[in-house]
Amino acid sequence: MSAIASPSQLDIADLLADALNAIDLPADWVGIRALREVSTSRRLRDGKPERNHRDRNQGAMIEVLVDGQIGYAATSQLTVAGLQAAAKCAFQQAKAAAPWQIHRFTSGIRPLIEGRYQSAIIKPLNSLSAGEVNDLLARICQQLKVSDQIVQTSASASTREIETWIIGSSGTQIHQQFAFMTTHFGVTAQDGPVVQTRSHNGPGAHCYQGGWEHLREESLWQAVEQVGAQAVELLSAAECPEMTTALVLAPDQMMLQIHESIGHPLELDRILGDERNYAGGSFVQPSDFGSLQYGSERLNVTFDPTLAHQFASYGFDDTGATAEKQYLIRHGRLERGLGSHESQLRLGVAGVACARATSWDRPPIDRMANINVEPGDLSFEDMIGSLEDGVYMEANRSWSIDDQRYKFQFGCEYAKRIRNGKLAETLRNPNYRATTPQFWQSLTQVGDRSTWQAYGTPYCGKGEPNQVIRVGHAAPVCVFDQIEVFGGVG
Repeated sequence: MSAIASPSQLDIADLLADALNAIDLPADWVGIRALREVSTSRRLRDGKPERNHRDRNQGAMIEVLVDGQIGYAATSQLTVAGLQAAAKCAFQQAKAAAPWQIHRFTSGIRPLIEGRYQSAIIKPLNSLSAGEVNDLLARICQQLKVSDQIVQTSASASTREIETWIIGSSGTQIHQQFAFMTTHFGVTAQDGPVVQTRSHNGPGAHCYQGGWEHLREESLWQAVEQVGAQAVELLSAAECPEMTTALVLAPDQMMLQIHESIGHPLELDRILGDERNYAGGSFVQPSDFGSLQYGSERLNVTFDPTLAHQFASYGFDDTGATAEKQYLIRHGRLERGLGSHESQLRLGVAGVACARATSWDRPPIDRMANINVEPGDLSFEDMIGSLEDGVYMEANRSWSIDDQRYKFQFGCEYAKRIRNGKLAETLRNPNYRATTPQFWQSLTQVGDRSTWQAYGTPYCGKGEPNQVIRVGHAAPVCVFDQIEVFGGVG
């Protein structure tokens, strides 16, 4: 945390304009991205506080384009002199890198863009005090303990308010204000050697943009009771059988499936090889765009940062590119990748506005944002009713995928056997495995809007130095044919 002036003492927009005017460098383009952030984190275990934290952070990243290369330098010194010094450092970095460049960029990658974006909020994040939040979390922990077989309860809530400014020598001026909240609760149940966990749609899945209106009291306590009861139910449930059958995934597990086997493989920097040292590459080749049948004709996937309350919505990415809804996969055919202007030019592939940075002290890199499977036209009852045999799974518990995003194995918290068109007995320790193309090409049914739900995660990691960032994924219930399922702890 930097020692900086308080928001009331500092007009960031005017400061950045003054600093940009004062930067005197023989550069083709100069840009400044400043960020101010206030976050809180509250967590209770067994009704007792584990974490009560509030943080404030502020700084700026300077980008300088010279000799076809971009140099970066960050500073927490939000003064004209501090920003000038960072710009000089970025200039020197770009000059040093120029002889070794793999692509020569022009100022056309940073055109003039102007605009504003603000999260839609009904109940502001500061409308609940720390004490009120802790009281709510303590009550959740108390009501999760529906049985003596519940050996641990947990509940947490985090909030984040972020304000960003982007200005550039091209005339760009962008201002964005965000409000985010994340909630989680879950339990561990035990009966002798059998231990099971159950949570509210998986670890930290309830991530939204907006305020406390997303913690809906009318459904909260029903969900709390259900989580506790299902954890106890799992203790005596049958082990998931090993077989090849129809697999039905709920939206909370589709979130992880989309993230790992569509989001990451389509990031253009992975395909270029930039990520292979740290997070791996991708089985997708540049020639696959426009031709690869990624999934069945029922698969339609969009990059959509325009949905008001989804976790990774925004008006502009961190280079200032305007964010728009785009189809990545349409009727199963791969159309577009997840890559910035820089990656698009290097690879010769269409991308989207997805250059994102975790904070002010990191340069933007190719990141997924809201990656969603579009709804189909079948109700949940229609889909289940059409299956003679199968397994329905909810909420991710474990995941493993190779560094090309090709072979994977995922485990879920809760499952039901499907028999003769109906949900039957509960199964514990459900897992499934496949390869990415095989899996998505086996998609046979897609649920309608009534089955479509949005979740997210604040913990998508990537890059060197590492950047952990928020992403959102929405999907309907989906049915996949002839998938290997099995039991045991995944």
